[in-house]
Amino acid sequence: MTSDTGAAVRVERGLVYSPGGKQLDAYRPAQGSRPAPTVLLWHGIGPDERDILAPLAHTAAAHGLLVLVPDWRSDAADGGRAQLLESLAFVRGEAGGLGGDGESFVLAGWSAGAGAALGVALRPEDTGGRRPAAVVGVAGRYDLLARTTGSAPLADLAAGRDPGVPVHLVHGTRDTVLPPEHSRDLAQALRTAGRAVTLQESDTDHAGVIMTAYDPAADRCVPTADERAVAAGRLVAGVLAVACGAARPGHSL
Repeated sequence: MTSDTGAAVRVERGLVYSPGGKQLDAYRPAQGSRPAPTVLLWHGIGPDERDILAPLAHTAAAHGLLVLVPDWRSDAADGGRAQLLESLAFVRGEAGGLGGDGESFVLAGWSAGAGAALGVALRPEDTGGRRPAAVVGVAGRYDLLARTTGSAPLADLAAGRDPGVPVHLVHGTRDTVLPPEHSRDLAQALRTAGRAVTLQESDTDHAGVIMTAYDPAADRCVPTADERAVAAGRLVAGVLAVACGAARPGHSL
């Protein structure tokens, strides 16, 4: 495990969260009240890519949040389900020891992680029995089977299932990997069912919405200073902060 301390955010890297040795990074304000509002943030389909969410996690932690970003492997035999649920159990049991709140936390995900996060709210009986306080889906697709449940969120909604918590969506209007219609369709389905949902769109692409750019040579997302990506990441960080605030007593959407 390594630890870095900046002016506003402290980062602890390589915390082991699972019996199999999978690791996560913790981003938290260097100073501030405890317990900090907590976010569990899942990366997308690329195996063990927690590092690509570092710019977004750092920006969100500067809002006073504890942000936990685990590795997980989509190429595992179960599609990553066990590792995702192990990280969920870790937050519930260990966030307090990291200065956060494990009882009322926000579950967020980017790309494939977004559908996995929503699946937890829709099917809590399959994912540990307890919903998060809110879900934030970033550039997700919701008509595919969620990695956490094996059921498509849109199909669950059509069958009458209720996420039971507010859902916040962010999508880039320039996204050609997962076009913004995926989030728009979900938002409409939630509104039609009378569920609490917000949708914000940003002038960027699939990588930009997490403050990165896709590098074809490396075949992965890397940090970028592109103005549109920076603005999009700040938007997502703000949505995470709002979701955490709304989940606390005395706050509302």
